[in-house]
Amino acid sequence: MNVRIQNRFESDRLNEMKDVYHSVGWLKHTNEVISKIFLRSDIVSVAVIEGRIVGLGRALTDGVFNATIYDVVVHRDYQRKGIATLIMNDILEQLADVSCVLLISTTGNEAFYRKHGMKSLKTGMARYLNPSLAEEYLT
Repeated sequence: MNVRIQNRFESDRLNEMKDVYHSVGWLKHTNEVISKIFLRSDIVSVAVIEGRIVGLGRALTDGVFNATIYDVVVHRDYQRKGIATLIMNDILEQLADVSCVLLISTTGNEAFYRKHGMKSLKTGMARYLNPSLAEEYLT
């Protein structure tokens, strides 16, 4: 399987990107939402197989001190093939000189991120407007 990683957002491929999100149950990701979040992201990592988008990842950063990784997601039909690892490696390579890289893992995926050098925070804090997400992720 030949996976190509591209580092640009292409607005004409929103339906493919939405399909990736929807395949894993992230149904609030409409074309408008995806366009907004990717246009505002500093780093974009898109996994493509045979011309089809099968995985995504993005990050926000000031380029020096801090960055946050978001939405590392692979289409359910392509999971467990190393694609998320390629996306994470690509993003982390682009953030190699940034002092602190943060992310919030979806429940159950913590071990995957630990394999990429991520560790739990002692002082991490968050606020969720959605009560069910607050219940799932906040202590």
